[in-house]
Amino acid sequence: MKELLFGTAGIPISSEGPTAQGIADVKKLGLGAMELEFVHSVNVSEEKAPLVKEAAIKNKIVLTCHGSYYINLNSLEKEKVGASKKRILDAANRLNLCGGWSCCFHPGFYMKTTKEEAFDRVKKSIKELSKTLIKEKNDVWLRMETTGKGTQFGSLNEILRISSELDNVMPCIDFAHMHARTNGKYNSYDEFSSILQDVEKFLGKKGLQNMHIHLTGINYGEKGEKHHLTLDDSDLKYKELLKAFKDFNVKGVVISESPNIEKDSLMTKKFYEKL
Repeated sequence: MKELLFGTAGIPISSEGPTAQGIADVKKLGLGAMELEFVHSVNVSEEKAPLVKEAAIKNKIVLTCHGSYYINLNSLEKEKVGASKKRILDAANRLNLCGGWSCCFHPGFYMKTTKEEAFDRVKKSIKELSKTLIKEKNDVWLRMETTGKGTQFGSLNEILRISSELDNVMPCIDFAHMHARTNGKYNSYDEFSSILQDVEKFLGKKGLQNMHIHLTGINYGEKGEKHHLTLDDSDLKYKELLKAFKDFNVKGVVISESPNIEKDSLMTKKFYEKL
């Protein structure tokens, strides 16, 4: 990507129309990206996808999507792994029809397996998904997201290790999740910089220039994430994070998942542009 774009997780709260109208409203707000929320279902029909694509092209808005919440690539039940892979492919394929760029999802849970067993199982599924998208000529990025609880597969190291081995797989880095997962760590300029250094270590400059980022305030405890907060109601030092983005010349999309998605997205965009 040529720059760092800011956008909303879903249609802006202030928008009253369908997805295509939401994209136009993102443009009116002065933002550059929008995430399609496929978390409960792929809610853009195959028939409406060309209209969404047209709106994105017309308004120069980069589209991403968040795949289903109902995914566990480490399930010990083959049927659940198969269903999880299908949900990921359904989201990626519909995003592709919408002219989108990057499909993120939570990969799963450790369950009763060891972390290395979970790693091998998740990696096997991601490799299969990667091959399928390449075969189908779908160039949407597959993005495992860093997760907010210690019970969930999705540490930065796990996701970077898998991403470094596959051409069409990259991380989705949720900085609030990393903050919550570690019960308050990853909350300073130096710690944010260490994350970006790891991205470059595993993925090179391409990793920093094609980032899919989630940003929100977050409430957390010893077991990790509880729920999202607005940035101003949280302890996340987002200004230091934005400074790190600037210093590392990060490019890609920053998607606001705050309760007030467009307000926080605009606030972070304006602060970033002043740096």
